Amino acid sequence: MSNQLETSPVPTKFVTLCTGNAARSVMLGYMLNTLTDTHDLGWEIRTAGTHAAEGLAMSPRTLTALESISELGEHHYTAHRSHQLSAEDAEWADVIVAVEADHVNYVRGNFPAASDKVIQLRHFVRFAPLDSGPMDQMAAVRQRPVDPSFDVRDPAGGDQAQYDACASELWELSQIYVTLVATEAFD
Repeated sequence: MSNQLETSPVPTKFVTLCTGNAARSVMLGYMLNTLTDTHDLGWEIRTAGTHAAEGLAMSPRTLTALESISELGEHHYTAHRSHQLSAEDAEWADVIVAVEADHVNYVRGNFPAASDKVIQLRHFVRFAPLDSGPMDQMAAVRQRPVDPSFDVRDPAGGDQAQYDACASELWELSQIYVTLVATEAFD
């Protein structure tokens, strides 16, 4: 396995992507930031939306859901402002981590040069081969069509319990994702 990791580039720049950049991508972004700090991965994380109004704060329910996960530690959550995925983001990223099949399709349709960079989070976690480096894992998962049954459900419009459940789900998925992609950090 280590030979494969040595020959496959290791991604270091990530964009987390949801619809409005007010809940799921925000949560996932803070979670990946925490994990990159914890494991000294040196990753850079940006968050974005496919249909985001620029400059809005995260929802109060998102903030409460993030604060409920003690492992996330201290973050300046109120600094977040929503951001529409741009061509510059798509070019900058090594990986665009989308939470829905529609987000993957959005990237492929609007930023075709980034088509090989976008993954559906739960789909990747489910199907990434364990004996490959991160970019080879992405290539293998791309052979399978994205699937809405692997979407992380949008809590927008829901109560606090739905936001908390979404945050818990994303925290679990983010830990698995980091374990798959940054195997060398756990050796």
